[in-house]
Amino acid sequence: MSEAQAEGPKIVQRSSANLTFRRLMRDPASLLAVVFILLLIAFAIGAPWVAGWTGHDAIEQYRDTALSPVGLPVGPNHEFLLGADQLGRDVLVRIAYGARISLAVGVAAALAASFIGVGIGMTAGYFGGWVDIVLGRFMDLVMSVPFLLCALALVSVFGPSLWLSVCVIVFFSWTTIGRVIRAETASLARRDFVQASRALGAGNLSIMLRDILPNLSVPIIIYTTMMIPNSIVFEATLSFLGLGITPPTPSWGGMLAEAGANSIYLVAWWLVLFPGLALLGSTLAFNILGDGLRDALDPKGRRVKRRRKSTKPATEG
Repeated sequence: MSEAQAEGPKIVQRSSANLTFRRLMRDPASLLAVVFILLLIAFAIGAPWVAGWTGHDAIEQYRDTALSPVGLPVGPNHEFLLGADQLGRDVLVRIAYGARISLAVGVAAALAASFIGVGIGMTAGYFGGWVDIVLGRFMDLVMSVPFLLCALALVSVFGPSLWLSVCVIVFFSWTTIGRVIRAETASLARRDFVQASRALGAGNLSIMLRDILPNLSVPIIIYTTMMIPNSIVFEATLSFLGLGITPPTPSWGGMLAEAGANSIYLVAWWLVLFPGLALLGSTLAFNILGDGLRDALDPKGRRVKRRRKSTKPATEG
């Protein structure tokens, strides 16, 4: 018997990131969501190539070829693959450039909201007492502010812009993850390893960053991912109401608003269908990815759910 046969099969130790990725890729829905998101990112990055391939610009009007003799936009054809809008602009090119806006706003707002929520939530949960009371009431105050009323007030003062949209979305998004992190931090602060670090002379900031923050990575990743589709929908809502991206810059919400003007969608269905499908597909993909990450990062919870489902028919019988 050779030495290789005597030693037996080689054991490969995988990292937690590798195990998480393998669990995520076993879920068909999560795999499809990842593929869709990667294609959407490539579509957004390649928006200039899409414009060059079609020969159409995102804001240029092609009235001679994109409008019928009676002034109505033409539908999908060999020149305008997804049709044209009421001003003679290419819908496909505008959706590609609108994907840039939606992804940029969604990711930037989600990361900023996560940073603020994690910072305030950890501070409230770790120190407790009057700090927790003040920050907790501040979260309640932010959650009680009407979203549209605040957006209207800010736009009337500063005017619609991309950065204002991001600030409004961040202001109304960080409280969700802040409450979760506050509860998790309050629970971790009473653990033995935190008490041991404090007994060894570690400062509060060191304990929060080195001991508590790594144990919060799972909820941070999950909730940040789940906030991206919410931010995309918020941006589309602001643009639809005329409070977000200023025309003629393309955005999915702005395209839907333009389709609703003068009820042009009644004779040009593609003006609502394709931007709506892009918005629906992106939000659905990120939500499915968030659910997949939750199951992949917390396999114990997934096993409990499966065990309950498998034992339920037996108990009923």
